[in-house]
Amino acid sequence: MLPVFLRLSHGRVKTNATLGYNGAPRRQTARAEGGQDVKIGVPRETRPGERRVALVADAVKKLVAAGHELLVERGAGLTAGVTDEDYAQAGAKLVSRDEVWAADLVVKVDRPTDDEVAKLRQGQVLVAMLQHLAYPDVAEKLASQGVTAFAMDWMPRITRAQDMDARSSMTTVQGYKAVLAAADLLPRFMPMLMTAAGTISPAHVLIIGAGVAGLQAIATAKRLGAVVEAFDVRPATKEQVESLGARFVAMDLQLERAQDEQGYAVAVGDEVLELERQTLAKRLPHMDAVISTALVPGQRPPVLLTAAMVESMRPGSVIVDLAAAFGGNCELTRAGEVVEHQGVKIVGYTDWESRLAVHASQMYSKNVLNYLNFLLKGGQLNLNLEDELVSFPLITHAGEVRGRKGGQ
Repeated sequence: MLPVFLRLSHGRVKTNATLGYNGAPRRQTARAEGGQDVKIGVPRETRPGERRVALVADAVKKLVAAGHELLVERGAGLTAGVTDEDYAQAGAKLVSRDEVWAADLVVKVDRPTDDEVAKLRQGQVLVAMLQHLAYPDVAEKLASQGVTAFAMDWMPRITRAQDMDARSSMTTVQGYKAVLAAADLLPRFMPMLMTAAGTISPAHVLIIGAGVAGLQAIATAKRLGAVVEAFDVRPATKEQVESLGARFVAMDLQLERAQDEQGYAVAVGDEVLELERQTLAKRLPHMDAVISTALVPGQRPPVLLTAAMVESMRPGSVIVDLAAAFGGNCELTRAGEVVEHQGVKIVGYTDWESRLAVHASQMYSKNVLNYLNFLLKGGQLNLNLEDELVSFPLITHAGEVRGRKGGQ
């Protein structure tokens, strides 16, 4: 079947391409009034604490060279180290907030607020980290507005999508920054030191979850000189953990299905969850820092660290809970806060990427640039629903939410 393209223009779109109920194309022709280029809008992020920007100046320059018109809201990149002058030199047009939302295609970092959804119109395209499984109401509102929305955090785990995988980019930031936060709060050195006062023993760090964030945390902790152990229910991660110089902590039980077809962890039953806790409980009294990264898409994170388990840790120890925004892996975690329980600090920050806004923005911007280069050809939007790179991250289209797990 031929790919489907819909023309994007500055004015009203006229199209003969229609999609069936299941997203199958019925006709493959489209025409529009207006020019060949696409107006791409880059608004300033407005959620509290968000410092990233969706496109940095280098990406803007490449999109302008490809024939697109870039509208950037004034001040959009300041907190990410990109000035208005940088954007102007890259060929962007600096505009007001209302003007930027009039673009054919709007690119954001975070999911839109209610006010931002209200600014979108039927047929407009949105590309952002939508987190549609955690916030299904946002997808419903976008669908009701008739917006075609693509989720940058829901790329398929296929080779062609690797340079568009914003979820991996942002969790890399999280894993790195989490270890630095733990090192900052620990009342001890991370590495072993030979000093005039004698030998200082290294810190012991446990990483829970060996996904992208966990692997980056392992690598960072090792660079800082810590003794690192890592736990994951997926036996396939053992080789990756050990390749980074960490000791793999295995459960006694081998799970038949520990991950889905996309490589994400799946929820486990209460018996398995209790076995996980027992496995971790044996290691906690020996640990100075714990970095917990366990997430199951669309569900509340598993509570792997109970209050009693935290109480078994040495005073001065630190837990960094990267699942805090969605409920946390630790029973005592409070989103956005650092709490202390019997001498143990539990870090529940939810803005890790914004704490490294410059590089986080550069990484996300490159992912977005690569995806836009795939989606847009000659002023047309690729809607070939037989291609996973289109169907999986396409969350809303033609007034409908396209499944809760992407590509459906």
